[in-house]
Amino acid sequence: MTVPHYRRILLKLSGEALLGDGEYGIAANTLDRIADELAEINAMGVQVAVVIGGGNIFRGAGLAASGMDRVTADHMGMLATVMNALAIQDALERRNVFCRVMSAIKINQVCEDYIRRRAVRHLEKGRVVIFAAGTGNPFFTTDSAASLRAVEVGAELLLKGTKVDGVYSADPVNDPGAHRFERLSYDEVLNQRLEVMDATAIVLCRDQAMRIMVFDITSPGTMVAAARGEPVGTVVDPGLASPQEE
Repeated sequence: MTVPHYRRILLKLSGEALLGDGEYGIAANTLDRIADELAEINAMGVQVAVVIGGGNIFRGAGLAASGMDRVTADHMGMLATVMNALAIQDALERRNVFCRVMSAIKINQVCEDYIRRRAVRHLEKGRVVIFAAGTGNPFFTTDSAASLRAVEVGAELLLKGTKVDGVYSADPVNDPGAHRFERLSYDEVLNQRLEVMDATAIVLCRDQAMRIMVFDITSPGTMVAAARGEPVGTVVDPGLASPQEE
Protein backbone atom coordinates (compact mmCIF):
# COMPACT_ATOMS: atom_id res chain seq x y z
CA MET A 1 0.00 0.00 0.00
CA THR A 2 1.26 3.47 -0.86
CA VAL A 3 2.50 5.43 2.14
CA PRO A 4 0.60 8.75 2.25
CA HIS A 5 2.48 12.01 2.40
CA TYR A 6 -0.18 13.82 4.44
CA ARG A 7 -1.76 12.74 7.71
CA ARG A 8 -4.88 14.93 7.44
CA ILE A 9 -6.25 16.85 4.45
CA LEU A 10 -9.33 18.89 3.64
CA LEU A 11 -10.85 18.69 0.18
CA LYS A 12 -12.87 21.66 -1.11
CA LEU A 13 -15.36 20.71 -3.80
CA SER A 14 -17.67 23.09 -5.58
CA GLY A 15 -21.20 21.89 -6.15
CA GLU A 16 -20.46 22.08 -9.86
CA ALA A 17 -17.92 19.26 -9.41
CA LEU A 18 -20.90 16.91 -9.03
CA LEU A 19 -22.58 18.04 -12.24
CA GLY A 20 -20.60 15.90 -14.64
CA ASP A 21 -21.86 16.75 -18.11
CA GLY A 22 -25.22 17.94 -16.80
CA GLU A 23 -26.48 21.43 -16.15
CA TYR A 24 -28.25 20.78 -12.84
CA GLY A 25 -28.19 18.32 -9.95
CA ILE A 26 -25.87 15.39 -9.29
CA ALA A 27 -24.42 13.07 -11.95
CA ALA A 28 -24.35 9.54 -10.52
CA ASN A 29 -21.19 8.51 -12.39
CA THR A 30 -19.32 11.64 -11.23
CA LEU A 31 -20.45 11.11 -7.64
CA ASP A 32 -19.27 7.49 -7.79
CA ARG A 33 -15.84 8.45 -9.16
CA ILE A 34 -15.28 11.04 -6.45
CA ALA A 35 -16.42 8.58 -3.78
CA ASP A 36 -14.06 5.91 -5.16
CA GLU A 37 -11.11 8.29 -4.87
CA LEU A 38 -12.09 9.45 -1.38
CA ALA A 39 -12.39 5.81 -0.32
CA GLU A 40 -8.92 5.08 -1.76
CA ILE A 41 -7.38 8.01 0.11
CA ASN A 42 -9.11 6.90 3.31
CA ALA A 43 -7.75 3.35 2.83
CA MET A 44 -4.23 4.84 2.54
CA GLY A 45 -4.57 6.02 6.13
CA VAL A 46 -5.08 9.71 5.36
CA GLN A 47 -7.68 11.47 7.50
CA VAL A 48 -10.07 13.17 5.09
CA ALA A 49 -12.41 16.12 5.61
CA VAL A 50 -14.56 17.59 2.84
CA VAL A 51 -16.29 20.94 2.34
CA ILE A 52 -18.88 20.91 -0.43
CA GLY A 53 -20.61 23.79 -2.18
CA GLY A 54 -24.16 23.87 -3.52
CA GLY A 55 -23.90 25.62 -6.87
CA ASN A 56 -25.17 22.59 -8.78
CA ILE A 57 -28.51 22.99 -7.01
CA PHE A 58 -28.76 26.59 -5.90
CA ARG A 59 -26.44 29.62 -5.82
CA GLY A 60 -27.48 32.21 -3.25
CA ALA A 61 -25.47 35.11 -4.65
CA GLY A 62 -27.03 34.66 -8.09
CA LEU A 63 -30.60 34.84 -6.86
CA ALA A 64 -29.75 37.74 -4.56
CA ALA A 65 -28.54 39.63 -7.63
CA SER A 66 -32.00 39.23 -9.14
CA GLY A 67 -33.69 40.81 -6.14
CA MET A 68 -34.05 38.19 -3.39
CA ASP A 69 -32.90 39.15 0.09
CA ARG A 70 -29.24 38.09 0.30
CA VAL A 71 -29.53 36.50 3.74
CA THR A 72 -32.50 34.39 2.63
CA ALA A 73 -30.74 33.40 -0.58
CA ASP A 74 -27.57 32.40 1.27
CA HIS A 75 -29.56 30.28 3.73
CA MET A 76 -31.11 28.47 0.77
CA GLY A 77 -27.63 27.91 -0.63
CA MET A 78 -26.53 26.40 2.70
CA LEU A 79 -29.36 23.88 2.49
CA ALA A 80 -28.20 22.91 -1.00
CA THR A 81 -24.76 22.05 0.41
CA VAL A 82 -26.41 19.74 2.95
CA MET A 83 -28.11 17.86 0.11
CA ASN A 84 -24.78 17.40 -1.66
CA ALA A 85 -23.06 16.31 1.56
CA LEU A 86 -25.70 13.65 2.17
CA ALA A 87 -25.23 12.36 -1.39
CA ILE A 88 -21.47 11.98 -0.86
CA GLN A 89 -22.04 10.33 2.52
CA ASP A 90 -24.37 7.78 0.94
CA ALA A 91 -21.89 7.04 -1.85
CA LEU A 92 -19.08 6.49 0.67
CA GLU A 93 -21.17 4.30 2.94
CA ARG A 94 -22.04 2.10 -0.06
CA ARG A 95 -18.26 1.57 -0.27
CA ASN A 96 -18.10 0.61 3.41
CA VAL A 97 -16.37 3.85 4.38
CA PHE A 98 -17.49 5.32 7.69
CA CYS A 99 -18.62 8.91 7.17
CA ARG A 100 -20.22 11.76 9.10
CA VAL A 101 -21.94 14.90 7.81
CA MET A 102 -21.63 17.88 10.15
CA SER A 103 -23.67 21.01 9.48
CA ALA A 104 -22.92 24.58 10.52
CA ILE A 105 -26.67 25.18 10.85
CA LYS A 106 -28.86 23.08 13.14
CA ILE A 107 -30.45 20.31 11.12
CA ASN A 108 -29.69 17.40 13.41
CA GLN A 109 -32.52 15.17 12.28
CA VAL A 110 -30.49 14.43 9.14
CA CYS A 111 -26.89 15.10 10.21
CA GLU A 112 -24.76 16.17 13.16
CA ASP A 113 -24.23 19.73 14.34
CA TYR A 114 -20.69 20.95 13.73
CA ILE A 115 -18.61 20.71 16.92
CA ARG A 116 -14.89 21.06 16.37
CA ARG A 117 -13.72 18.54 18.98
CA ARG A 118 -16.22 15.96 17.75
CA ALA A 119 -15.09 16.52 14.15
CA VAL A 120 -11.45 15.96 15.11
CA ARG A 121 -12.43 12.79 17.00
CA HIS A 122 -14.25 11.46 13.93
CA LEU A 123 -11.14 12.09 11.84
CA GLU A 124 -8.90 10.37 14.38
CA LYS A 125 -11.17 7.31 14.17
CA GLY A 126 -10.69 7.17 10.42
CA ARG A 127 -14.10 8.51 9.43
CA VAL A 128 -14.49 10.85 6.47
CA VAL A 129 -16.08 14.08 7.73
CA ILE A 130 -18.14 16.24 5.37
CA PHE A 131 -18.73 19.82 6.50
CA ALA A 132 -21.99 21.23 5.16
CA ALA A 133 -23.76 24.61 5.28
CA GLY A 134 -20.60 26.68 4.85
CA THR A 135 -19.74 28.69 7.94
CA GLY A 136 -23.42 28.94 8.88
CA ASN A 137 -23.36 32.66 8.12
CA PRO A 138 -24.59 34.61 5.09
CA PHE A 139 -22.12 36.57 2.94
CA PHE A 140 -19.39 33.93 3.43
CA THR A 141 -18.53 31.50 0.64
CA THR A 142 -17.79 27.81 0.98
CA ASP A 143 -14.18 28.72 0.09
CA SER A 144 -14.05 30.65 3.35
CA ALA A 145 -15.67 27.70 5.11
CA ALA A 146 -13.03 25.37 3.70
CA SER A 147 -10.18 27.59 4.92
CA LEU A 148 -11.78 27.93 8.34
CA ARG A 149 -12.46 24.21 8.80
CA ALA A 150 -9.00 23.25 7.51
CA VAL A 151 -7.41 25.47 10.15
CA GLU A 152 -9.80 24.37 12.90
CA VAL A 153 -9.21 20.64 12.45
CA GLY A 154 -5.47 20.99 11.86
CA ALA A 155 -5.32 19.84 8.23
CA GLU A 156 -1.88 19.80 6.64
CA LEU A 157 -3.19 20.56 3.16
CA LEU A 158 -6.23 22.24 1.66
CA LEU A 159 -7.03 20.61 -1.70
CA LYS A 160 -9.13 22.81 -3.98
CA GLY A 161 -10.78 20.88 -6.81
CA THR A 162 -11.47 22.86 -9.99
CA LYS A 163 -12.16 22.13 -13.67
CA VAL A 164 -8.62 23.07 -14.79
CA ASP A 165 -5.22 21.66 -13.82
CA GLY A 166 -4.08 24.53 -11.63
CA VAL A 167 -4.02 28.32 -11.46
CA TYR A 168 -3.55 30.29 -14.68
CA SER A 169 -2.69 33.90 -15.43
CA ALA A 170 -5.98 34.13 -17.37
CA ASP A 171 -8.88 31.86 -18.28
CA PRO A 172 -7.18 29.10 -20.32
CA VAL A 173 -10.44 28.37 -22.15
CA ASN A 174 -10.60 31.90 -23.58
CA ASP A 175 -6.89 32.73 -23.68
CA PRO A 176 -4.62 30.09 -25.30
CA GLY A 177 -1.60 32.08 -24.14
CA ALA A 178 -2.52 31.83 -20.45
CA HIS A 179 0.38 30.70 -18.25
CA ARG A 180 -0.04 27.99 -15.61
CA PHE A 181 1.72 28.61 -12.30
CA GLU A 182 3.52 25.79 -10.50
CA ARG A 183 3.89 27.63 -7.18
CA LEU A 184 2.57 30.90 -5.83
CA SER A 185 2.77 32.96 -2.66
CA TYR A 186 -0.40 34.17 -0.98
CA ASP A 187 0.46 37.78 -1.81
CA GLU A 188 0.87 36.93 -5.49
CA VAL A 189 -2.59 35.39 -5.48
CA LEU A 190 -4.08 38.47 -3.82
CA ASN A 191 -2.15 41.13 -5.75
CA GLN A 192 -2.75 39.53 -9.15
CA ARG A 193 -6.36 38.67 -8.28
CA LEU A 194 -5.85 35.11 -9.40
CA GLU A 195 -8.89 32.87 -9.21
CA VAL A 196 -7.77 30.44 -6.52
CA MET A 197 -10.27 31.14 -3.74
CA ASP A 198 -11.96 34.32 -2.57
CA ALA A 199 -9.81 36.91 -0.80
CA THR A 200 -11.21 36.15 2.67
CA ALA A 201 -10.22 32.50 2.31
CA ILE A 202 -6.74 33.33 1.00
CA VAL A 203 -6.04 35.80 3.83
CA LEU A 204 -7.05 33.24 6.45
CA CYS A 205 -4.80 30.61 4.85
CA ARG A 206 -1.95 33.12 4.67
CA ASP A 207 -2.30 34.13 8.31
CA GLN A 208 -2.41 30.49 9.47
CA ALA A 209 0.21 29.16 6.99
CA MET A 210 -2.26 26.72 5.43
CA ARG A 211 -0.88 25.12 2.27
CA ILE A 212 -3.27 25.09 -0.71
CA MET A 213 -3.09 22.81 -3.74
CA VAL A 214 -5.35 23.57 -6.72
CA PHE A 215 -5.93 20.57 -8.97
CA ASP A 216 -8.24 19.25 -11.70
CA ILE A 217 -11.08 17.33 -10.04
CA THR A 218 -12.29 16.10 -13.45
CA SER A 219 -9.04 14.16 -14.04
CA PRO A 220 -9.33 10.66 -12.50
CA GLY A 221 -6.63 9.81 -9.97
CA THR A 222 -5.37 13.35 -9.47
CA MET A 223 -6.92 13.67 -6.01
CA VAL A 224 -5.21 10.47 -4.87
CA ALA A 225 -1.91 11.62 -6.36
CA ALA A 226 -2.17 14.90 -4.42
CA ALA A 227 -2.77 13.03 -1.16
CA ARG A 228 0.41 11.02 -1.84
CA GLY A 229 2.34 14.26 -2.11
CA GLU A 230 2.89 14.05 -5.85
CA PRO A 231 3.36 17.40 -7.68
CA VAL A 232 -0.01 18.04 -9.30
CA GLY A 233 -1.73 21.34 -10.05
CA THR A 234 -0.62 24.61 -8.47
CA VAL A 235 0.62 24.99 -4.91
CA VAL A 236 0.12 28.13 -2.83
CA ASP A 237 2.99 27.65 -0.43
CA PRO A 238 3.49 29.27 2.99
CA GLY A 239 7.23 28.73 2.54
CA LEU A 240 7.32 30.82 -0.63
CA ALA A 241 8.10 34.49 -0.11
CA SER A 242 6.28 37.15 -2.06
CA PRO A 243 8.36 38.95 -4.74
CA GLN A 244 8.72 41.98 -2.46
CA GLU A 245 10.25 39.82 0.29
CA GLU A 246 12.79 38.02 -1.91
